[in-house]
Amino acid sequence: MGPDVPLLNDYKQEFFWKRFPQTILGGPRLKLGYCAPPYVYVHQLVLFLTPWLLGGIGTLLYQLRVLDEACAGVVSGVLMLGVGATLQGLARCMARRTGLVQRLPAANNILADEEEVEFTHCVAPETVRFVVPGKKFMGNIILHTCLAGALCGLSTWYLLPDRLSSLYGHTGAGLGAIMPLFVLSWVTVCIGEYSLIVNTATETATFQPQDTYEITPLNRPLYILAFITVDLALRFSGSGVVELQVAAQVLHVLFVALPVLWALGMLSPLDALLLWAMEQTLVHGLGGSAMSTNIRLLVMFLSSVGVAICTFFIPSSLGVVLFTVIMGYLLSQDLTQLLVLVKGTSPTLGLGWWGLPLSLLFIIGALTEAGLLHQLYLIDSGNLTLGVSSVEHWESSVVPPSPQEVIGWILIAMFLITRLLREIQGACVLGGVMLNPLYPKRVMTAQAFRRKTHGLRVAGIIRRILLNLVSPLAMIAFLSVDESLKKLHTASLAIGFTRAFRMVWQSSEAALLQMVLVVIIRLAGAHRIALWHELGTTVQLILFVCKLSFALTVLITSWTENKQRRQSAGTLLALNAALCPLLLGVVALSALLSAPLLPLFTLPVFLVGFPRPLRSWPGTPGTACPCPDSVYYQQLCKRLASAIRPALANGAFGSCTPGSHYLGRFQGRLLWISVLERGYGYCTVNIKGLELQETSCHTVEARRVDEVFEGAFDHVERPGQCFRLLNPHWGNALTPCSMLPVRVYSDAQNVLTGIIDSPDHLRQLNSDFLKTLVWILLRYCVQELTHGAQRTKGQSLPTSGRKSQSSQHAVPSEPDPAVVTVAMDSQVRPESSSSCQLRGQDSSSLSSFADWSDEDDLFGPVPMRRPMRMMVRTDEGQTELGLGVSLPGSVEIHSLYESMALSSLPTLRPLGLGLGLGLPIVDKGKDKIPALTSTTVPSNSQPLHFTSPHSELFSLPAEWRTTQLASSKLQVLRPCFPEAWFCFCLSQLVVESFGEGEFEQVTLGLQEDHALRELYTQVVLSCCVALGADAQVFSPNLLFRLYCGDGPWTEGLEWLQANKELHQLTLRAFRYSVKLLVDQASLGPVESLDELYTTLQDYHENWFIGLVTDRSWQDNVVQEKPFLFSLGHDLTMGAYTSRVLSLQDNLVQVGVLNEEGVRGQWANLSWELLYATNDDEERYSIQAHSVMLRNLTVQAADPPLGYPIYSSPPIHLRCL
Repeated sequence: MGPDVPLLNDYKQEFFWKRFPQTILGGPRLKLGYCAPPYVYVHQLVLFLTPWLLGGIGTLLYQLRVLDEACAGVVSGVLMLGVGATLQGLARCMARRTGLVQRLPAANNILADEEEVEFTHCVAPETVRFVVPGKKFMGNIILHTCLAGALCGLSTWYLLPDRLSSLYGHTGAGLGAIMPLFVLSWVTVCIGEYSLIVNTATETATFQPQDTYEITPLNRPLYILAFITVDLALRFSGSGVVELQVAAQVLHVLFVALPVLWALGMLSPLDALLLWAMEQTLVHGLGGSAMSTNIRLLVMFLSSVGVAICTFFIPSSLGVVLFTVIMGYLLSQDLTQLLVLVKGTSPTLGLGWWGLPLSLLFIIGALTEAGLLHQLYLIDSGNLTLGVSSVEHWESSVVPPSPQEVIGWILIAMFLITRLLREIQGACVLGGVMLNPLYPKRVMTAQAFRRKTHGLRVAGIIRRILLNLVSPLAMIAFLSVDESLKKLHTASLAIGFTRAFRMVWQSSEAALLQMVLVVIIRLAGAHRIALWHELGTTVQLILFVCKLSFALTVLITSWTENKQRRQSAGTLLALNAALCPLLLGVVALSALLSAPLLPLFTLPVFLVGFPRPLRSWPGTPGTACPCPDSVYYQQLCKRLASAIRPALANGAFGSCTPGSHYLGRFQGRLLWISVLERGYGYCTVNIKGLELQETSCHTVEARRVDEVFEGAFDHVERPGQCFRLLNPHWGNALTPCSMLPVRVYSDAQNVLTGIIDSPDHLRQLNSDFLKTLVWILLRYCVQELTHGAQRTKGQSLPTSGRKSQSSQHAVPSEPDPAVVTVAMDSQVRPESSSSCQLRGQDSSSLSSFADWSDEDDLFGPVPMRRPMRMMVRTDEGQTELGLGVSLPGSVEIHSLYESMALSSLPTLRPLGLGLGLGLPIVDKGKDKIPALTSTTVPSNSQPLHFTSPHSELFSLPAEWRTTQLASSKLQVLRPCFPEAWFCFCLSQLVVESFGEGEFEQVTLGLQEDHALRELYTQVVLSCCVALGADAQVFSPNLLFRLYCGDGPWTEGLEWLQANKELHQLTLRAFRYSVKLLVDQASLGPVESLDELYTTLQDYHENWFIGLVTDRSWQDNVVQEKPFLFSLGHDLTMGAYTSRVLSLQDNLVQVGVLNEEGVRGQWANLSWELLYATNDDEERYSIQAHSVMLRNLTVQAADPPLGYPIYSSPPIHLRCL
C-alpha cells in the first residue's frame, strides 16, 4: 500500500473524535454522534461543576471568616461525600430495577451498532445509566465515594486564595496570577472528581487491556492527592524549608497542566507507576537489575530496601563494608536456582553443586580483601589522602600516590582491555559504523566457524576472567579505602554504598565504567565533585543517545524512504527543525524518566510515553499465539539458549543489559530475543518465534534483515580502501553482532516432477512395498520379543498381541452371514489425517497441509469408496443387511461432507440415502443372506504346523490372519511375494536376536519352514490388496492418497482398519517404500539386498516418515529425530513435493536492535490499539519499514497486541 494510507479509517476517526474530548474532560460525553435531548448534556455539565460549587461554598465561608481553613475543607468534603453517595445509590437502584428486564439482543438491535440510547425523560433508568453507569463492586462504591469527599475537602484547602497569595505574593504579578490559577486548578479537580464518582473516561495511558478491578477511576484523583501532599508537608513544616517552598510553587503551576498531561498519556496508570517506581528505585537507587517477572521484582525490591536500612544502622565502617559486600553478592545471584538443585535437576546450563563451594571460596576471598584493605586504611590514614568527599589537589613530587589512586589506574587499564576485547568479539565495531576485520567472513558451516573463531574465543575467555573475577575484586578494593566510609550515618551515604557494592556484582561492566569516570575526573583536577556513587548519569546519557538515534531515524526515513514519504512529510520535518529545542527537551525528558519516546502513528511527531517497566508489558513473558509451526521454535529455543550463553559471556552481544533486544535469523525463521534480567554470572532471556507464513510486509522486512546480515557476515567487497570496512547498513535499527552455531532443523523442499510421475520409478514401487512390509512385520516380531511380550495360552491378547500355538486349535467364530450393517463407517486412521482435514486446514509455509492436498485432478478429488452397512425394516423389527458398496457413478455424501449431519442437507434427502437404494433386493422371507467370499490362512481352521521350533517367535497375531478377500486375488499376487528377501531378512534378524551362537541352523530351519512362509505370504498380500497397493503401475494421485492414508475403498480395507496396529504397520511400510522410491530416483537404485536392509534400518532408526499434519511429526521434532520426511502437493505449481528436515549444526545470524526504537514502537502500538482501537490490518503503523523493521517489531509484542507464534518462559543462563 502507498505511504498515504489513512492513519485511521473513517469509522475510527469518528470514534476517536468522540472519545478524545471525553478523555480530556474526565468522562462527560458531550459528543455522541447522534441527537440526544438537552437534559442529557445539562445533567453531565451540572455533575461536572458540582465539586467546584461545593468547594466554592467552603472557600466563601473561609473568605468571610465564618470558618477556618480546616472547617472549610471539612464542609466541602462532607457535601461532596453526600453527593457521591446519592449518585451511587441512584445508579445502584436503577440497576436493580432494570435487572429483570430482558434487553433486545444486539444482533437484532440496529441501535446497538451505533451505541445509541433512547431517552424517554430526564430521570428515566436509561438516562441515569447513561450519565452515571455505577460501579461493579460494592467495595469500590464505598472507597470511591469516601475518596471523592476527601479529595474535595483537601482541594478546597489546597486552593484557598489566601494560600495562593502566600505562595506567590500579595502584590504585582503574583496577585494577578492567583485568579487564573484558582479557576484552572478547580477545573483539574472537577475532572478528577468526575472520573472518580460519575463516569470514568478511557485513558490514553493504558497499561492493562482490561480494567477488571476498576482501578482506572483512581488514576487522576491520586495524582491530585500527590500534589496536595507536598503542600501539606510544607504547611506542617512551618514554611521553613526552602526546597519545599519552591516545590509547592512549581507544583501549583503544574497542577493546572495536569489535564494536558492526562490527555497526552504522559502520566502512568497506577499499576504501571508502581512497577516502574520499584524498578527505577531498584536499578538506580539500590544497584539492582530489572526483573523478569513482577513477583521477582517485588521480592527483590523489598530485600534491597531491607539491606539499605540495615546498612544505615550498622555502627562500624568495617561492618558496613563486609555486610554490603556479602549482601551485594547474594542479591546479585538468582537464588531460585538453589530450588532447582534441591529438586534434583541440574540448573540451566550451570555447574550444579560444584558452583556452591566455588562461590563460597570466591566470596571469602573478596571479604578478606575488603576487610584487610579497610583496616589498613584506618591504621595509616596518612598514606590514603585522596578521599571522596574531600578531594584535594596534591603534587606528585611531595605526596606519594594513595592506594585508591593506584587502584584507579588499575581500573582504567582493566576497563580499556575489557572494552577492547568486547569490541573484537562482534561483527561490527564503534557502534556498528565499521565492520570488524578480525571477524570471519563467508563462513558456511558451523565447523569452519568454530575453527576460525578460536582466537576470538580465547580473547573472550580472557575478558570473562578479567570482568567476572578480577574487576569485582579491584572495585571492592577501590571502595574499601574510600574516605566517605567515615560518614556513613547519613541516609544518602548508606544508600549510596549499598548501591555501589551491589553494582560491583550485579552489573560489573557498568560499575567499572562509572568508577573509571570518577577516577578520570579526579585525575584531571576537576571541580570538587560529590560522592562518587552519586555520579550515576551514565545510564541516562546512554538512553539519551539511543533515543536521539531513534528520533533521527524516524525523521530522516520519513523523507528518504519513498514508501514512507507522506504528503505531510515536508511539513513535519520543517516543524521539527523549527522546534528543535523542544524536540531535544522531549528526548531528554523521556531519557530522564526512563520512559519510551513515542512516535505518534510512527510519524515524526514525538511524545513522552508514560513510564512503564522495561519489559513494556504487564504479564509474565511466555504468552504466544501458537500454531503448528510453533514446534520448530520450541526445538530451536533449547539449542539456541545453550549457544547464546558463551556469546553473552564473551561479549559478542555487546553490553547486554536488561531491556536489550536481539533478532536472530535462520532460513525462514525469525527469533526475537529479549534480555529480561542480568546478574552476576547469569542472564535471563525470553525467546520469541515470529510467524513463518510471511505476508508482503513481513517479506520486505525479512529481505532487508538478510541484506543487513549479508553485508556484515559475507563482507561483499566494495571499491575503495576507505569504504571497505564501513557497514553498508549503518543507521538501520538492526546491527549485526554474531553468528551462533546451533543444532537446528534445516528445511529442504523439493519438487518431485520426473520422479513420482515416472512410470519406470512407479513400476518398482509395488515390489519395494512388499519387501518393506515383510521387513516391518519381521522387525515387529523381534521388537515384541525384545520387549518381553508374553504369550498367554488359552487367552487372546489385545489387537497388538498374539495367540500361542496351542490356542489356535479353536476356530474363531465367524460373524453371522446375515449380520451386515449399513451405516457409513468412519474408521480412525492412525498417524494420518482424513481427507476433509487435509483439505480444510489453513495453509502455512512450513507445516500446514492444505497446499499439499491432492486436489489437482481435473474433476476434483476422487471420493473414497466406503462400505455401507444397511438397516432394513421388516415386520419383525430391523434386519441388518450385508456389506455393500455404493452404486457405480453415484455420489457418496459422506465422502464430501463427513463432518456434517444429514439433517443439515435437506435438499439431498430425496436421494433415498439410508433406504437401501442401489443395493440388491432383499427377500424378506429369507432368514439369512449369503455372506461375502471369505478366505483365511489355513492355520486358522487348523493348527499351524511349524517345522522349526523358533518359528513361533516370528508368528503373527491370529487377528491378522483372517481376511474377507477372494482367493483369486491372492493367487494372482502370490508370485510377487519376495521369498528371497524374506529369507535374507530372517537371517539378518536371527543374527541380531540370537547373537553368534548356532544362528546358521536356526536360520536354515526358519527359511525351510513352509508354514511360516505361507503365513507371511497370506498376511502381506492381504495387506497389499486391502490398502489398495496392488496396482500394476501407480498413478501419482493414487500414490499420494495412499501415502496420506486416504486411499480408495477396497474389499479388505475394513478388516485392515479393524486391526489398527496392522494398519499402522502397513501404512508405515508404504511410506517407507515411497521414501525409498525418492531416494533411488535421486541417488541411484539399490543394488543388493544388504544395501536395502541397511537403508530400511536407517529409516527405522533415524527417520520419521509421515505427514506434517500428524501429531507424531511435532513429537519427533521436539524429540529431535535426526531426519523427517513428508510428501506434499503444491496447488500453486500443480506438482508433488517432498519435504525433508535435517537436524544438523547450522549458523544462526544474530543482530542487536535499537532498544529505544523497540520500546517507542511498542508504546505507540499500545496507544493505537488500546486507546484509538485502530486494529486495521492495513494501518500505516504496521506497514513494512526496511530501516525501523516496524512490522516485525509489532509481531514481537506480547499478545493480545502482538502475535508471536512461540514465546518461551524466562530462561536462566549461566554466563560465568
